[in-house]
Amino acid sequence: MIEFNPLKKSDIEEIVPMMEDFYAIDNYPIEAETTKKLFETFVADQNLGHCWLISYDKTVVGYVILTYIFSFEYKGKIAFLDELYLNENARGKGIGKKTLEFVRNQAHQNDLKLVYLEIEPHNAVAKKLYLSNDFTIHNRQIMKYVTKP
Repeated sequence: MIEFNPLKKSDIEEIVPMMEDFYAIDNYPIEAETTKKLFETFVADQNLGHCWLISYDKTVVGYVILTYIFSFEYKGKIAFLDELYLNENARGKGIGKKTLEFVRNQAHQNDLKLVYLEIEPHNAVAKKLYLSNDFTIHNRQIMKYVTKP
């Protein structure tokens, strides 16, 4: 059985190691203490978005995070599927598909106009999962500007 439980402040110690595992896949830098503080801010302000722990047979196996943005182009609130992580033991069991179904339901319940996401070019498995679950390739490129601390 798959369950999606909203992240609580008391869950932060459990989610950070999963995020470290996720970031390690592509050698992304992560600082545990900074990440904990970010989660505290995120959990305290539901206008920023939502995070859910994903459980399979009563065991936490991953998480999914939606962050919110207001878009004039799309006429309201949209979301960025910031992260979807499943540990290795949870992959290939249909949990990713059920998670995307849950995300779509959340989008409808919260009147989100669009859900964006990004994947690494080498992640063919994720691309196949998203394409087979009603996501499409966007014709724009994501760019970024990093402010200096």
